[in-house]
Amino acid sequence: MYNSEAALEKAIVRVGLVGTGYAAKFRSEAFLNDERSHLVAVVGHIPEKTEAFAREYQIEALSSWQELVEREDIDLVAISTINRDHGAIARAALTNSKHVIVEYPLSLDVVEAEELIILARAQKKLLHVEHLELLGGLHQALKQNLAKIGEVFYVRYSTINPQNPAPRKWTYNHELFGFPLIGALSRLHRLTDLFGTVFTVNCHQRYWEIEPEYYQTCFCTSEVSFNSGLLAQVVYGKGESIWQSERKFEVHGEKGGLIFDGDTGIFIQPGETTAIEVGPRRGLFAKDTNMVLDHLFDGTPLYVTPEESLYTLKVADAAQRAAKTGLTMFMKDTLDKS
Repeated sequence: MYNSEAALEKAIVRVGLVGTGYAAKFRSEAFLNDERSHLVAVVGHIPEKTEAFAREYQIEALSSWQELVEREDIDLVAISTINRDHGAIARAALTNSKHVIVEYPLSLDVVEAEELIILARAQKKLLHVEHLELLGGLHQALKQNLAKIGEVFYVRYSTINPQNPAPRKWTYNHELFGFPLIGALSRLHRLTDLFGTVFTVNCHQRYWEIEPEYYQTCFCTSEVSFNSGLLAQVVYGKGESIWQSERKFEVHGEKGGLIFDGDTGIFIQPGETTAIEVGPRRGLFAKDTNMVLDHLFDGTPLYVTPEESLYTLKVADAAQRAAKTGLTMFMKDTLDKS
């Protein structure tokens, strides 16, 4: 396995956490509730918030992530911070022989993401890009019912979130969040996980800006065609100029349709509509964390590989180039799920 002799003797993984927000909170609780891990230290952007977080979870507060990744008493670095910093922190952690858990995206830059996967292999360390959407009830219900509708020819996935006034936070910052479908990579990753290799990508996006760094509204729509002939539309919007919230996933096949509206799902076929049970979204950070620890200690395969996440990042990057140029992007890479 990956573990050092010291860690194996103690049957424990020592963890350093980067981030003090929503995801970091659930990640830290997952580690604290698993006897195979020990949460050592945390670092965030705001010292006062970092100190409060450290007191709550009775761990050490550090002043920089650079200090955290160099600590000899840390085996694994969990990255739950702004998207812009994911790549740099992951590179430093791997270089210092740490395992890495990072929320998607692995990096805002495709080339850097490829380099990080190569580095992890060279260091013989775990690099896990968390994709909780694959573990959630909606995605599992989709997978369980997909065969019922025959050959799929059209998918529409829309997540629209009105916010007025728009918050002046990192998720509304060009540099910190990244291009919408890169920052919100899960919107495309659901599709590549279900339907495989992409053929072409088109995209249009618009910002309503308050100032150069921050925007008040973002609206992005992309058309993705797959090698199978399936056409998928992905709509992502948030902010002040959005008037009606929507979280909807439609899958249309030759024998029926699957429609998920919020947490409610239905299977439609000629003359009949059947409700689909959708499991809860609670507990996914704990599930992901437990699976990582199972993998480190027992070699149990994880539910997603960094290569699969990288492939989706390449699709999102193609969408970004399509939005900038107005051109159709042809995907040269293939998705290997073996």
